[in-house]
Amino acid sequence: MTKTKIIKLSLLLFAIPIIGLGCKGGGGVSGDSLAPVTLNYWRVFDEPSDFTGTISAFKQIYPHININVRKLRLEEYEDAIIRALAEGNGPDIISVHTTQLKQFQNLIDPMPASVTLPATFSDGKTTVINLQTTKLPTSRDLRNLYIDTVTEDVVIGSSIYGLPLGVDTLVLYFNRQMLNQANVVSAPKTWEEFKDQIKELTLQDRNGNIIQSGASLGGARNINRAPDILAVLMMQNGTNMTQGNSVTFNQATGLDTPEEHAPGRDALRFYTDFASPAKEVYTWNENFPESLNAFSNQQSAFFFGYSYHLPLIRSLSPGIDLGITKLPQISTTAKQINIANYWIESVTKQSENKNEAWGFIQFATSESGVSSFLAASKKPTALRTLISSQRGNEELKPFADQLLTAQSWYHGRDSSSMEEAMRQMIEQVIAGLKEPTQAINEAVTNINLTY
Repeated sequence: MTKTKIIKLSLLLFAIPIIGLGCKGGGGVSGDSLAPVTLNYWRVFDEPSDFTGTISAFKQIYPHININVRKLRLEEYEDAIIRALAEGNGPDIISVHTTQLKQFQNLIDPMPASVTLPATFSDGKTTVINLQTTKLPTSRDLRNLYIDTVTEDVVIGSSIYGLPLGVDTLVLYFNRQMLNQANVVSAPKTWEEFKDQIKELTLQDRNGNIIQSGASLGGARNINRAPDILAVLMMQNGTNMTQGNSVTFNQATGLDTPEEHAPGRDALRFYTDFASPAKEVYTWNENFPESLNAFSNQQSAFFFGYSYHLPLIRSLSPGIDLGITKLPQISTTAKQINIANYWIESVTKQSENKNEAWGFIQFATSESGVSSFLAASKKPTALRTLISSQRGNEELKPFADQLLTAQSWYHGRDSSSMEEAMRQMIEQVIAGLKEPTQAINEAVTNINLTY
């Protein structure tokens, strides 16, 4: 988020009327007295049709509540929400990326302890409408229901600001035919295996030009989600990404001096080696197409991506012999660390239908409500109880296998500035303009200015 947008958000707080409507009382409710309610739900990526089953099941209990799902482009989403809320016609429910939660905190409503709504029950002959109170999850409930990162990401202070439909993790996509041609038996489980395979998979012409890349790794501008790849390398290497209100991924750990062991700096050096012609693992440069396109065009054997990349790869390269495996780790015996990437569903302060909105979110994210959405969208779950079933799906298994070890880290109040600082840091090291220690120290300083 740019500084201009942050200012817009701040000013918006004084322009939004904060109205909360809830249902009180108990006993029967006349069907004729139920006024229809329409919830406007804005999100990105997923198709509105992915919610057909969930909405249909919800309306069987709450037929007077209608849900209009609107899909927006990622590049317009943030501005569209700010503008709509400022004009007083914003949505009731929005998706908020976990890295941007504090940016939106003052525009969304903390989750209440419960909601009370008129619920319809029918045995086929008789229909009864009663006020039904539904308890919403507490922080303790989150620990039992969801994978660990959810509790850490959605709770601020003592308040919960949203619930997830699913959690994505970064995996390694690979081209089976390219591995076969290089006599690589199986995809790597560790980074050492990965380095060895890169040497076999990277092909150069007589002038030293790369004609086949082993992996889209090492660059900044033409690597899809480069900050995420570098961040998970840092975390696997033992880096403390943040501490208190500061980014700290440049710091040393334990009693070591920065020159002896700075895990973030060492991860940066490891990452950029893949774009350095002087290194044995040189496999990528700025002349390659964007990494997703390079992989889909079969110019690269490995691609680091999320589950949402799978349909894109299928559409760009229908004939590719595609494999998916878990993200490489430091070793097979080391603590496994993966990176989580996901959105949560939240209710805007401006909504006049907060009770209904939270009721829908609770239902849509529950096991019974979310199953049809996950099946339609082919997304990894956030619920512990559904991990085993997703492990039975060949394409979802690598993602599901990583959920219990997935972590997030707070990007600050301006996540776009954080990502830009990391890209500049990578570029400076690759170009030889700065040593990794200087580059990472300056990046952390710049990020902390907007943290």
